[in-house]
Amino acid sequence: METTETPKERRRSQTALILEHLKAGKTINPIEALNMFNCFRLSGRIADLRRQGYNIVTDYETAKGKHWANYRLKKGA
Repeated sequence: METTETPKERRRSQTALILEHLKAGKTINPIEALNMFNCFRLSGRIADLRRQGYNIVTDYETAKGKHWANYRLKKGA
């Protein structure tokens, strides 16, 4: 069965799911976003949330020569 969602509606849905996740006090990184929400461009969704006024903090991590970003909603935001 095909979906009738437009890419913009799907992105909005991913953005809402990511925001809900962050509001629950959880962090998220690109691999988690892909696995949980089928979101390939987490940085784009984070940018959308920041434009909406959410104060999202980026924490950079490195392990075994790999680098990635973890995002979290700043407390009190």
